[in-house]
Amino acid sequence: MHQYLFHIGDFPVRMYGLVLCMSIFLATGVAYFLAKQDGRWQQHVLDIGIYGGFAGLVGGRLWDVFFFDWDYYQHHLLEIPFVWQGGMAIQGGVIAGVLAGIWYCKRHQIDWLAFADIVCPAILIGQAIGRMANLLNGDAFGTPTGGSFGLLYPEGTLAFKTYGAVPLWPAEVWEGQLDIVIFAILLLFRTTNHAKGQAMCLYVMLYSAVRFGLEMLRGDYVEPFLFGLKSAQATSLAFFLIALGFFLYFGWREKNNIPPAAAKAVKTKHKK
Repeated sequence: MHQYLFHIGDFPVRMYGLVLCMSIFLATGVAYFLAKQDGRWQQHVLDIGIYGGFAGLVGGRLWDVFFFDWDYYQHHLLEIPFVWQGGMAIQGGVIAGVLAGIWYCKRHQIDWLAFADIVCPAILIGQAIGRMANLLNGDAFGTPTGGSFGLLYPEGTLAFKTYGAVPLWPAEVWEGQLDIVIFAILLLFRTTNHAKGQAMCLYVMLYSAVRFGLEMLRGDYVEPFLFGLKSAQATSLAFFLIALGFFLYFGWREKNNIPPAAAKAVKTKHKK
């Protein structure tokens, strides 16, 4: 791993920022390919990638600050923009990026649910490359393995500062690899006769399950947040259950040939 690419005078050009930008560009490129292959809305992908990428960076940072490490940042507010110290939460980045995409789709009268089904596999490419950035930066690391196997982080990284020169579980590496597995599963799922919205829900479910499990090996945020679960585990469980509910709902709606507006009316009628 190597934190710095080169220096311009005293200013370091960090691998973290370079690889993170590359993750956004390549994810947008894959989304363009998928949209062009589908034949819809490919002309909007670049704009959505710009809005979503910027929103994702802001959302990922704020999610980490307020959900994971507020005890520290409430006393160091000026350090909130210092993303190179580590601290970009993928969950917050994806949520903010998706919300920006929905906003764009609403403005341009695009069926955002159908569009999300088309391009959601591309998000996994961005996430996988983003985990490469974490590895190079020495954050999002695991706990000590207790043996002679594992990743050894160099001095100057957050991992070394936290645990020293001991082998750690390769949590970020395994997450990046599993992101590629989910990417392939989503591509296969998109070839099936699925209901609109189900591909996006499956993405949320699969990633949430992976994140929930890998949090058991993460060593950067170890304090319990809710019912003995870490903060990322609690949010992953919530996202999984919500996505599962919508996955079943979209399937039911498709099976009964109920358009979205009619389905809303049916729900209202039952409430009365």
